[in-house]
Amino acid sequence: MGITMAVTGLAYDPEVACRHLTSADPRLAELIARAGAFTMRPEPTQSLFAALVEAIVYQQLSGKAAETILGRVVALYRPRRFPRPVDILETPVQRLRAAGLSAAKAAAVKDLAARTLDGTVPTMARVRRMSDDEIIERLTAVRGIGPWTVEMLLIFRLARPDVLPTTDYGVRKGFALVRGARQLPSPKELLAHGERWRPYRTVASWYLWRVLDL
Repeated sequence: MGITMAVTGLAYDPEVACRHLTSADPRLAELIARAGAFTMRPEPTQSLFAALVEAIVYQQLSGKAAETILGRVVALYRPRRFPRPVDILETPVQRLRAAGLSAAKAAAVKDLAARTLDGTVPTMARVRRMSDDEIIERLTAVRGIGPWTVEMLLIFRLARPDVLPTTDYGVRKGFALVRGARQLPSPKELLAHGERWRPYRTVASWYLWRVLDL
């Protein structure tokens, strides 16, 4: 392997992935040549619960606003570095709202805490042994967490190699630009075309996001 998994933090070799995608899809090959090396690296994740709290807080907000609110929520539990599920459950909704969470997000983090304690949300050790589909099924049982949120977790936190977020605007827009199409592809069309990218649809998705930067 060219770039070792130890160096990248990935469970797959991006050089191998790029060679596969280049041979499987000529238009994607052109994009890979223009965009250069695959530089995505997974974000360190000690706790699935913490990663999902962050994901809920960040939904539909700018990064700066979400960071501020998350900081206020975490500050409620100092000197802990991050609240435990039981801490969230014991916190009155009014305190979470005062920290900046909407009513829907306060309800979502409480449901997340309850489902972490009852085992619906698995531990990191357990989740690493589960398939992508199993993880999506488990986590979308939590209030406020949909498939797209779990797909982002799979890509950016768990470094899964074969995730194609077919409803993501950036991926769909990138696909349309690469193909010279005026309309965005439907999720079904994108899914069908993406079969040729297996087992590295994550890497293909990352390059489609890069189109918007180029």
